[in-house]
Amino acid sequence: MGRKIARIRELRGTKQESLAEELGISQQSVSHIEQSETLENQTLEKVAKVLDVTSETIENISEENGINYFNNFYDNSVSQGNSFYQGMYATFNPLDKLVEAYEENKKLYERLVQAERDKLSYLEELIKKK
Repeated sequence: MGRKIARIRELRGTKQESLAEELGISQQSVSHIEQSETLENQTLEKVAKVLDVTSETIENISEENGINYFNNFYDNSVSQGNSFYQGMYATFNPLDKLVEAYEENKKLYERLVQAERDKLSYLEELIKKK
């Protein structure tokens, strides 16, 4: 059962940490769930809800039909304009976004440092005038 949950999570592109956060448990607990052969129905229902599948899907899924299910599901969702699932197909390079954010933060930091230098220069001039 746990391996099926892990596979669905991976096909969704979700990390254990994200699943743990959604479930309100630790990452270690998710790891334990994914190593379990059986699960309580209540736990299975919670995991299924977070993964946006039914508990029956988790119980009955196999490696081959799981891949087909998710490929078809995402293909259909995107073609119907479901914006939630469009996010699964990145139209940008995440590394580019990271570099862009770094550059913006660097510019902000440089502006803050320059503002502090300007303040210091202004205060030094005030002291010289006295």
